[in-house]
Amino acid sequence: MSSNKDQVFIPMSRRKTNDLSRMTSTEVAVLSFHNIYYRVKVKSGFLLGRKTVEKEILTNINGVMRPGLNAILGPTGGGKSSLLDILAARKDPDGLSGDVLINGAPRPANFKCNSGYVVQDDVVMGTLTVRENLQFSAALRLPTTMASHEKNERISKVIQQLGLDKVADSKVGTQFIRGVSGGERKRTSIGMELITDPAILFLDEPTTGLDSSTANAVLLLLKRMSEHGRTIIFSIHQPRYSIFKLFDSLTLLASGRLMFHGPAREALGYFASVGYQCEPYNNPADFFLDVINGDSSAVILNREDQEGEVKETEEPSKRGTPLIEKIAEFYAKSDFCRKTKDELDQLLKGQKRKSSAFKEITYATSFCHQLRWISKRSFKNLLGNPQASIAQIIVTVILGLVIGAIFYDLKNDPTGIQNRAGVLFFLTTNQCFSSISAVELFVVEKKLFIHEYISGYYRVSSYFFGKLLSDLLPMRMLPSIIFTCIIYFLLGLKPVVEAFFIMMFTLIMVAYSASSMALAIAAGQSVVSIATLLMTISFVFMMIFSGLLVNLRTIGPWLSWLQYFSIPRYGYAALQYNEFLGQNFCPGVNVTANDTCGYATCTGEEFLINQGIDLSPWGLWKNHVALACMIVIFLTIAYLKLLFLKKYS
Repeated sequence: MSSNKDQVFIPMSRRKTNDLSRMTSTEVAVLSFHNIYYRVKVKSGFLLGRKTVEKEILTNINGVMRPGLNAILGPTGGGKSSLLDILAARKDPDGLSGDVLINGAPRPANFKCNSGYVVQDDVVMGTLTVRENLQFSAALRLPTTMASHEKNERISKVIQQLGLDKVADSKVGTQFIRGVSGGERKRTSIGMELITDPAILFLDEPTTGLDSSTANAVLLLLKRMSEHGRTIIFSIHQPRYSIFKLFDSLTLLASGRLMFHGPAREALGYFASVGYQCEPYNNPADFFLDVINGDSSAVILNREDQEGEVKETEEPSKRGTPLIEKIAEFYAKSDFCRKTKDELDQLLKGQKRKSSAFKEITYATSFCHQLRWISKRSFKNLLGNPQASIAQIIVTVILGLVIGAIFYDLKNDPTGIQNRAGVLFFLTTNQCFSSISAVELFVVEKKLFIHEYISGYYRVSSYFFGKLLSDLLPMRMLPSIIFTCIIYFLLGLKPVVEAFFIMMFTLIMVAYSASSMALAIAAGQSVVSIATLLMTISFVFMMIFSGLLVNLRTIGPWLSWLQYFSIPRYGYAALQYNEFLGQNFCPGVNVTANDTCGYATCTGEEFLINQGIDLSPWGLWKNHVALACMIVIFLTIAYLKLLFLKKYS
């Protein structure tokens, strides 16, 4: 990353207070947290022997975060991400106790929507440009009363502030599309949150995945933003010294205990007073982690120097106390802790501690507005992924030509019966198995959906129907139409216009039913392979009960009920009815004069009766009604799974 990209400036004279809430970046926001305890229930063991154990993640955490860079530092598993999520109201409230206040008052109900939160993994749409991602955030998070030109001005200002001018119209990038650099991608994620001009900005390990130079540039950017009255709170694992010296406040956690909370520049002096002296040229952040882990040379020297004295003077009950507990107890008795408690007592005076931050999320826009923008973004994403859209069309065309060549010009003789039954069975099962790709619709974007939903971008219903309208419907309808147009005439199926459109409609309904089932199984899943495996197993069993591999009339009553859950069965029965009704497969035989062919099947009606298919018009349309009911049921299940998906960490 070049230096001219890193040198960005936020002119205060241009910043204006928006109408979204009382919390804007021109107002000072002081966040305080009081007596934070967080416990989770962990299950262990197998089936009958499973035990539930309560594990304490955070213990009696207190502190104040003021405008500036507030870093939460600690080893892996120390609780820093948990504390960050609690402060941002994004942690599951079960097992959580304590208070988090803004300027001494409880966090408002829409705190998650008015504050900014940048997740560790950059969840931006890679097929869109930097500007288009920011436009999506502005369209859904800014009120509809704000004029379009005002939104565009704010977007342009954020782009300028973040130094993204040169890549504003470049795609962010995916695994298939080359995009912007890692630092520019991170700044795009930050820009998505700055659209609402929040007074408080949370970041979960903003330097993850970045090289040291890029990480330094991102922190310099955050430092400049904090100098203009914004409270920036972030977790970080192991920053280099040039980054550490930018910190205004340092919160040091280990094993859920508070090791230090105060000005970052005074941390080294505090640890020296404890007896741990940082060596020359050593990175302070590395030194703190080494001290906590007991790996620092300062710890070893301190242990050797005081070994005899400590053993003689220390109370017997404390001789075996772990190092982390010793440091935590020392901090609890320090001047830093007393000063923090005095500040917290001042903030608590006259305030009723009733938090509403976990209440229902508020939205700045209507359902229809959200639906339009989600559909627009999804459609752009579809067009920007040629591997998923264009490739599917090409495969459909090639497969149609191959099937047309194999079953070319079906004859009206006994072989025509077998070939027709075989090709119709293949068409039905192909529609099912090709719909397995629908499992990716919600799984791939799960993290993006959870982040945007919690941040107040849109309702679950808007996202669900937007994805259906822009992605599922066209990608299942178009291949079915193309497939029908190619194979119908190559196979020489029944030359009736009505039969052509009935076949097309049937294939579309089968594709929609199978895709809806895929969504019902995949919604809420985190791994595509698991959902794909479940779909494949389900379709294999459904295929057995489709009507070709075994005559459904011969199955015992105790198993025959399974056929009613088979999607291929309904599609295959409808296609057979549509093609075989009215056909004559015994040339030269007058089937109307009761001149039978013995045991041979001479008419389509005889074949349908042998398959147990009703010859009345209801025998055709009841299959489409059944498929429609399955679509509604599966989509309802998928929506409910999204609605009740655990959206808090």
